[in-house]
Amino acid sequence: MLEFSGRTAFITGGANGIGLGLARALLAEGCKVAIADIREDALETAIGTLANQHVMAVHLDVASRQNFADAADRAEATLGPVSLVFNNAGINLFQTIDDSSYDDWDWVLGVNLHGVINGIMTFAPRLKQAGLGGHIVNTASMASFLCGAAPGIYNSTKFAVRGMSESLRYSLAPHGIGVSVLCPGLVKSHIYASDEVRPATLAAGAKPVDDAAVDRLAQLHQFGMEPDVIAARTLQAMRENRFHIFPHPEFRDELATVFDEILADFRDYPADAGFEQRVGFERMRRENYAKARREARDRA
Repeated sequence: MLEFSGRTAFITGGANGIGLGLARALLAEGCKVAIADIREDALETAIGTLANQHVMAVHLDVASRQNFADAADRAEATLGPVSLVFNNAGINLFQTIDDSSYDDWDWVLGVNLHGVINGIMTFAPRLKQAGLGGHIVNTASMASFLCGAAPGIYNSTKFAVRGMSESLRYSLAPHGIGVSVLCPGLVKSHIYASDEVRPATLAAGAKPVDDAAVDRLAQLHQFGMEPDVIAARTLQAMRENRFHIFPHPEFRDELATVFDEILADFRDYPADAGFEQRVGFERMRRENYAKARREARDRA
């Protein structure tokens, strides 16, 4: 079972919402924690609430590879080798794919997908080299399973994070490093105000901010799950080495319905040319996949 005490954690999007909840939970477990965020004022406020000598703030634009490497260097120089990584930073854009611009794509992909990629590419080699084991948690969303017309780009990034996390889980298991994907529903956070951190360089084609819609979302998010509840459920899932972390139980039945609809789309077709050979190959792939899942559960 994963022990937290004495480890160093690095959390992106750490100045509010889930990230700040994770910081509080990890500090309570005896971890040293670096909270990274693009909002410097939010970092200052967050640090003020975490009166603990084992926490530091790091200004970070997760979309920048160099920024990420520099932030990792600063954190490890101060707190020691990182062995718990939470790629949690995320933004949202509440519009459909066909009503979006290339700059919309580049902005949301840069934070929600490339931000996670940058976190993995920065820290996975360090975790392997340090040899301390550990765990990586990538924040996706229930939107990595369930989607509507909007927010289309957000859905795309979260589906990608889920698939990337599963693949990473199998490659890091032999090194004693666990990987989980966190799939929350509605959270009490500031993600509804994502436009506040949109870079001017990626604003071409951006639609005017609908202040009334933002106000409605702000009110809705007040009923979101408390970050401290999500953090506690996340740490428990890490201890149990679960891949999927579902802190919101209210989605179970809906997800079961979606899975049933997916399976219902299969058809029993007659065997085509090459069927036997193809099935033979797939049998081998299926066995290897089952082995990878089993070993990832047992090793990390």
